Parts: sequence; structure tokens; C-alpha cells
Amino acid sequence: MGEILFLAHRIPFPPDRGDRIRSFHILRHLAGLRPVHLLGFVDSLDDRKAAKEMLPMLASLHVEVRSRSNLVAGLQSLLHHQPVSIAAFGSKRMQQMVDRLIDERPIDAIFVYSGQMAQFVPADLGGRRFIMDFVDVDSAKFAAYGKQSRGPMGWINRREGRLLARFERKVAEHADVSLFVSGAEADMFRARTGLSQHRVRAMDNGIDTRHFDPALFQHVGDPEPMIVFTGQMDYRPNIEAVQYFARRTFPAIRAKHPSSLFAIVGRNPTPAVRKLAELKGVLVTGEVPDTRPWIAAATVVVAPLGIARGVQNKILEAMAMARPVAASPAAFEGIDATPGKHLLVAEGYDMANAVSRLIAEPAYAAEIAKAGRERMVARYDWEAQLKALDAMIGVDHS
Repeated sequence: MGEILFLAHRIPFPPDRGDRIRSFHILRHLAGLRPVHLLGFVDSLDDRKAAKEMLPMLASLHVEVRSRSNLVAGLQSLLHHQPVSIAAFGSKRMQQMVDRLIDERPIDAIFVYSGQMAQFVPADLGGRRFIMDFVDVDSAKFAAYGKQSRGPMGWINRREGRLLARFERKVAEHADVSLFVSGAEADMFRARTGLSQHRVRAMDNGIDTRHFDPALFQHVGDPEPMIVFTGQMDYRPNIEAVQYFARRTFPAIRAKHPSSLFAIVGRNPTPAVRKLAELKGVLVTGEVPDTRPWIAAATVVVAPLGIARGVQNKILEAMAMARPVAASPAAFEGIDATPGKHLLVAEGYDMANAVSRLIAEPAYAAEIAKAGRERMVARYDWEAQLKALDAMIGVDHS
């Protein structure tokens, strides 16, 4: 039986943020099929220690703490005419470990999670299957930043978008299959590259509805309505979303519901995010051990992102927890649900009206929340999403 080489830009443990949730479930599924060798990066020594908890499911594990600064990555990207996000993950040691495993082990499939790790895949695959999970079209995100930004940052983001698009296309032409988190992302990539539906496919995120189960938490109606946003709070789209919502949207909601609160829940809030706590009714929690109690306590969960790629796990989690969700069109894109039935979709002043309605009409909010939970159970079970991987990786169940 062949073995699988799994490359991840961030070791998927603990599975407590968007990228690690998807990669963890994929890795666990593949480890149930064949021996898996996991190689990847972490951000700290604590993360490297935590990664060892994955050893029981793995054939081997190699973890590196990524320490290359953005300045060094930027200089190297200029020198080698490559995207900064690729240069930031360059590692001779990682390349040596990949080459060694391919030489010494019966690797017949390589699964790569996130484009940064594709640089370590050998040019000669030697008949091995190569599955590339881009997740999102990252080059499109940087191109959008480039349009929004002026001066040096605009030039940097536009350059990154161009070079990354070229890199993504080259990788996809080398891979047997390229995966994206939604049909919209896959369609965009096919249009950019001309590759077929067989070579470029969508594989949706799932949701563990047994973990995100409202029955595990008692929702008690608070005297003050609480609006909750969850996410990694040093990630630019999240930062921009909560800044706009706290300063522009939330005051319109408080005008109708003066006692309402806005809780920003997530690790590593930047100084700009922390400053929002100075606004009346705004709470910035920082990292919490478990986001589920905050979601369960929410009157409304919001996802007012202006720029979003792929599927937003924060929305899937809130819907699975049977909480009413108000999302922007960008955040909603890629989610197989019906606006007005499973969640509300709005932006700008309409977002304030949507949230206000969910606060003012508890019966309507409960109807939306119930339908959202039912949609998650029926459509987004992880095992159903991952069955397609078996054939891609070369596993024959016949």
C-alpha cells in the first residue's frame, strides 16, 4: 500500500481557526485511508509542541517554526522575482525532508494544502498523484487589495497579485487536481487558466455539527442584545470588517436598540481592533478558550466582510449553533444556503436594518436560526464533503 505526503503551510492542530479546521479534517480523513507523513510550519514553539498531539494518527511528523521576517521575505521576492507569500515560506530544510521522504518511503500521492507549500513539490512526480488544495484564489485577494490601496502598498499588492496568479497557474498545470473551497472560486480559476472541470474542482468546507451543537449550550435571552463577530483578529479582512461595523453600522443599530452590545471575539487583536473597545457598547475579548459559548449567547452573529475569499467558517459555525446570521454578500458567497430563509444577506445601511430586525423580532430570528441549523446538518457534514478525496488520491474501495 502506498503512502501519502501531506504538506501544510500551518500544522493543523489545534483545529481552532479557518485554515486549520479544513486541513485537519482532510488530514484525518486521509490518515484513515493510508499512512500519512505530515510536514509543515508553525508560528511558535508552543505550536510545535501542540503539533505532537497529532503523532498517533501519522506515519511521521516534521515541524518547523517559521521565523523569516516579512522584510527578508520581501527582499528575497524582489531578488528572485517571486511572490512575497511564497518567499516567506522558503526553507532548504523543508525541501530536504520532502526529498528524503520521497526517496526513502513508498510515497504514491502528494497532498498540498495552501499554495505556499507547492514550491516543495518535485518537478518530476515519478508517477505520483499530486493534489493541490489552493482553498482560495489568493491572487484575486491581493489584486483586490491593490485596487483599494494607494501609494507603495498599492504597488506591492498589485505586484503580489500578478506574480501569485502566474505561480498558481504553473502549479495547477503540474497538479493532477486543484481544489477550491467553493464553486465560485473554482469557476474563477478555470476562467483564469483555461483548465478543465476535471483538473479544477470545488470541495466545500464542512462543519462538525456534533461539536457545534446548540444542545450543548443553554441560550438564555440576555437583557442586552449581543451582536457577535468571531475570527482571527490580525487578519486584514476581519480587521476592516469590524472597524466598519463598529464605527458605521453599529451606531445605527444602537439608535434603535440602545442597550445592544457588539462583541469582537478572536485571538491576536491588533491595536486598531483593541481601540474599538473605547466605543460605547463595543467589547474586544482577545483569544478565548472556546468560541461556542459566545456564539450561543449571541442574539445575532454578523459577518460584514468587504473582501472575502472562499467559504467563511464563522458563518457555518454560527448557523450550526442555531444562531441567526447577518452576512455581507462577499462573506455569503460560496455558501449553499438561501438568503431570507437560512440567514440574512445585506451590506451597508441594509446590514443595520437586518440586524435590527433580528433583534426586534425574536420569533423571526428563531425561525431563521432553526432553518440555518437544519441546512448545516443536511448539507455540510464533513465526511460527505471528503468522500471525493478517495478517488483523487488513488484509493479504490471496490
